Amino acid sequence: MNGGPSIIRRSASEKSNTELTNSLRANFLASQQAVTVASNSPAPDLNGTHTSLSQRVNPQLWTTRESDIIYVPSIDFTASGVVEERSQYDITVKLFFLPNTRPSARRQHIQDAVALVLRELHVPSIDLLIVSYPEISFDADDEEEKEDEDGDQVTGPEYLDDLIETWRTMEQLHENGTVSQLGLAEFGSERLRKFLPKTKVRPSVDQINVRDCCVVPKSLILYAKQEKIELLTHNDCTDILSKGTVRELIGGSEGGAGLLEDAATDSAGSDIEPQWVVKYTAVVRDRGVIENKGYFAMTEIRD
Repeated sequence: MNGGPSIIRRSASEKSNTELTNSLRANFLASQQAVTVASNSPAPDLNGTHTSLSQRVNPQLWTTRESDIIYVPSIDFTASGVVEERSQYDITVKLFFLPNTRPSARRQHIQDAVALVLRELHVPSIDLLIVSYPEISFDADDEEEKEDEDGDQVTGPEYLDDLIETWRTMEQLHENGTVSQLGLAEFGSERLRKFLPKTKVRPSVDQINVRDCCVVPKSLILYAKQEKIELLTHNDCTDILSKGTVRELIGGSEGGAGLLEDAATDSAGSDIEPQWVVKYTAVVRDRGVIENKGYFAMTEIRD
C-alpha cells in the first residue's frame, strides 16, 4: 500500500462491534460444542443466539489458563494460518485501545496483540498496523479541535505525549521489520499537524469514520496529499467493546459463558475493564479476496 493523496472508501458492511460480538459468541458456542461432542454429552444449540444455563459447559473444559491469563476459548494455533506464501498477502492489523486503558500499559498491549496475530496467521510480519486511540473521533462537519473549559483534551501536551509514547512502540516494530507501514485512525488535519513533527516513522495511512454521506473535508484531503498520507474511510466503532458487552458475553446469566458467577459483578464482585481489541485481515493480493479475518480481545478482570 503506497502512501499518497487518494481516498479509498470501504464498503458499508456490518458494524465492527456487532461483527465482533457475534464472532466471540459463535466462537464460545463452537468451543463448547466441540467439548460436548468429544464427551458424548448434549451439545449447545449453535442455531440459537444464546447458551442456556442448562446447556452451559464447564469453562475449565474449553478455556486455557496460563499464569494469570485465561484464553477464552482455548486457542490451537496449529490449526490456523494462511494457505499460500507470505508474499501473496496484504495483511492489515487494526488495534483499538479502549477507554480506561492505561497509557503505560500500551507498550505491552501492542506487543501482545501483534504477537497473537503473527501466531494465528503463521507469518513473520504484517504490512500495515493501524492504531485507534481512545476518546478520539473524527468530525467531518467541524474539523477544528473542540475545546471545553479545561482546553483541548485530545491534543493537549500531556495527552499528545501519551500518543507519542504509544507510537514509539509501533515505530520499533517498523524498525525491526515486523511491520512495514504504520497508520492512525480519526486524525484530522489539525491533530496531524501536532502529531507528525514528533514522529520518527511517519504514518502512511489515516483511517477516518466519515458520517453524513462520507464527506471528507477539503482541508484534510489537501493536507494528506501534502504529507503523502493515504486516507481510508471505515465503518468501525471506536468503543468497539464495552463493559456491558463483556459482562453479557462471559457472565453467569442466561446467554453468558459462565466465566463469572454473576453477570452484575462489575460493582459487587469482579471489576471488568476491556483493554484492547485487534482486528486482522489477510487479503490475497492477486485476487483481492479476504482469505483470513478475525479478532482478538483482552479484558482485565479484577477481584
